[in-house]
Amino acid sequence: KNTIIDPKNDLSYTMWKDLPVPFFMSVYFFHVLNPEEILKGEKPMVEQRGPYVYRKQCRKENITFHPNSTVSYREYRRYFFEPSMSVGNESDVITIPNMLVLGAAVMLEDLPFALRLLISATFKTFKEGPFLTKTVEELMWGYDSKLVEFLNKYLPGMLPSTGKFGLFAEFNNSNTGLFTIHTGRDNIKNVHKVDSWNGLTELSYWRTPQCNMINGTAGQLWPPFMTKETTLPFYSPDACRSLELVYQRPGVMNGIPLYRFVAPKTMFANGTDYPPNEGFCPCRQSGLLNVSSCRYNSPVFISHPHFFNADPVLLDYVLGLHPTEEEHGLFIDIHPVSAHLHPHLKAATFKKPIKTISEVVMPMLWFEENGYIDGPILTTFHTNLVILPAVMEYMQYIFIALGLFTTIVAALVYYKVRKCVLFQCV
Repeated sequence: KNTIIDPKNDLSYTMWKDLPVPFFMSVYFFHVLNPEEILKGEKPMVEQRGPYVYRKQCRKENITFHPNSTVSYREYRRYFFEPSMSVGNESDVITIPNMLVLGAAVMLEDLPFALRLLISATFKTFKEGPFLTKTVEELMWGYDSKLVEFLNKYLPGMLPSTGKFGLFAEFNNSNTGLFTIHTGRDNIKNVHKVDSWNGLTELSYWRTPQCNMINGTAGQLWPPFMTKETTLPFYSPDACRSLELVYQRPGVMNGIPLYRFVAPKTMFANGTDYPPNEGFCPCRQSGLLNVSSCRYNSPVFISHPHFFNADPVLLDYVLGLHPTEEEHGLFIDIHPVSAHLHPHLKAATFKKPIKTISEVVMPMLWFEENGYIDGPILTTFHTNLVILPAVMEYMQYIFIALGLFTTIVAALVYYKVRKCVLFQCV
């Protein structure tokens, strides 16, 4: 009853509407150490820089309840830099592949030769090369580019933005689209499950109906009463597809029992290694998801950080990567009965490699989201999810014992009274 999305459910509705706990996004860049040598055919060598930590502020707006037990909303997000939690500052200078130039080059492949020659000359005119050196702040939230101004003027609509160009420019002060999800009022098994996204019940990015399905929840909460056979499906607008996590092991944190769900090795496997993923192709090695179809045909891929769970050959292409499950595996810790995410979670760990001139998939960055609760909220969670269920568990045995004792006493009294009646005792 308390997990139904209803303003009358104060705690759960507040948790759903405005996350009342600190949440953070940690960004790690892969700084390119040898850009000049790469252009001469040598292996790329990268060094992880970061984390650069940002406090994430989320709020749901335009909340509208519908008669069919669904509710629509837009979730807006804002990010604020946290220097005390970061290793470095936003003024740090980083060199990464120039996504703008390389992406434009790929998107212009089918244009007439004369136009491609003009664009190539334009790159040289604006001194734009295969690699880009900017501050963390510029890479994250955008920088002024004469090339962007040129492309928007002469090739309008080619770029997703007409302002500053930045890797996370679309994240800040933006929303994740119009979600319509089930409230669970008619069926608690459907609570939080997505009914539609931006009015769509299926996508059009991929090649098969199965890959275009919008499955599961919006990735924050799931229906209650999970078992070890339960999976966690959710739709991610940032990944342009539905994802699914599987049970790995139980755990406990801050006294709260948890189930850990992890990404299966097949999540980003290619169609050859895992046929159901054929619809996400054209594919490269397993471990890479080609999201160019929803990223303006730019050569962008998603993987686990450091090519974790990917084809080992990818690690041979780039020096400086060291994948481990503890640091780079995608997982969610969740309370199985209430289906609330535990605040100490790694909610998302995605990386965006990019294809360079020499057909090498190079990592640009990876990021994760995590948070924590303490104080009154932690006390409330511990009371409702641990103490009260334990009290009820013990109380049922106490009442059973009390019932048995009462039954025995009643039987003895009945026997004594009946005996007295038979022998006419006074």
